[in-house]
Amino acid sequence: MSMNQPKLFRRRFIPDELVELKNDVILRMDENVIVTEWTALKPRKDFTHGQSVFLTQKGWKISRFLDAREKCLYTYCDIIEICRDDRENTILFNDLLVDVIVYEDGFVKVMDTGELADALAQRLISVDTAIKALRLLDDLLQVIYAGRLPELLEYLPERRVSLAL
Repeated sequence: MSMNQPKLFRRRFIPDELVELKNDVILRMDENVIVTEWTALKPRKDFTHGQSVFLTQKGWKISRFLDAREKCLYTYCDIIEICRDDRENTILFNDLLVDVIVYEDGFVKVMDTGELADALAQRLISVDTAIKALRLLDDLLQVIYAGRLPELLEYLPERRVSLAL
């Protein structure tokens, strides 16, 4: 990784944590898109690594979760807020709680809407942030339901091994 590349951080509200994404390698970065490849921060049996595209203007992080044989298990979509600090050369991704999982068979699952409600009730986030998260979620779901998720995945590098489901 180049000395100029920023450090990436993820902030969660529930649980309250700030984590450096030290296993992420930035493959591409411009004002609209950040593309990374990464290995799991903690060892897992279901997936070992993945690829992510951060669509900074859209407020989405779209990730392919891959197993050791390069098979895509699912696509995980985070609703995010981006905070850049050029002076510190860091990029912070606030996880806005609600997520969408798209399984390889096309099944779509919306996740963690209860966490968004809990964060709002506990005043961990503002009403404006909750509204923003819901609007970004709605925009993402419109893209998914229109069958346009593959367009977002085109930013990611080709998988090394193509496995049929």
